[in-house]
Amino acid sequence: MKALSVTGLMKTFKEKSGDVHALGPVSLDVTQGSFLCVLGPTGCGKTTLLRTIAGLEIPDSGSIELMLGADGRQPVVGYVFQQGALFPWMSIHANVEFPLLARGNIDRITRRLRVGAILEMVGLSDFSSSYPHQLSGGMQQRAALARSLVTQPDILLLDEPFSSLDTRTSQDLQENLRNTWKEAATTVVFVTHSIEEAVYLAGEVVVLGHRPGRIVRRQVINLQDPRSRLSQEFTEYLVSLRRTFEELVEEPE
Repeated sequence: MKALSVTGLMKTFKEKSGDVHALGPVSLDVTQGSFLCVLGPTGCGKTTLLRTIAGLEIPDSGSIELMLGADGRQPVVGYVFQQGALFPWMSIHANVEFPLLARGNIDRITRRLRVGAILEMVGLSDFSSSYPHQLSGGMQQRAALARSLVTQPDILLLDEPFSSLDTRTSQDLQENLRNTWKEAATTVVFVTHSIEEAVYLAGEVVVLGHRPGRIVRRQVINLQDPRSRLSQEFTEYLVSLRRTFEELVEEPE
């Protein structure tokens, strides 16, 4: 069953220097419960695609269809930005609770229990009373992930959330994210420019070419859990996608 369907999506931005055709046309179906990585070079329209799916950008043409839940309700969409965008004046507990408060129809006990469960899931139970400035960059990104997950989203969109972190922290969070995804049973669309990150995280990788971003390849990643970057299978996928970049992702003129 599809979680979302993108058809003929195109987006152009008007700049002082002229129109910039950023994306498309792109057509893409995402299966419910899957982990999809959108991979491509800087400036190829990855973030534009994600923001358009989230409703933060209006496409020039094409359509996006988010499938209704089993009970007929509108799907809940979570979004994690490149920078966590936590409220600095709020504790981590308050930051994570905020989207539940914003709904206005969730009682205090339910909010407390849900926030506690999500903080435990991402390994931040001992830091619920801390403030963002007291946490490392990696812990702040965990808090941002928790804030998106607390709404129990049907679809979780992540825009290069680990790109500013050191390699070890990024790899730890990648493992944490895969474990969280399996436990939360949500659909994930994750944007990255890192081939290694895409291979480690995804069940399927979509590669976009240079601007305007168009799909040049779709690659299913069939690796057993727990995933190892040292396995032969991992290396084979890595080499295959690197070859795609060499052959199909051309340098812009």
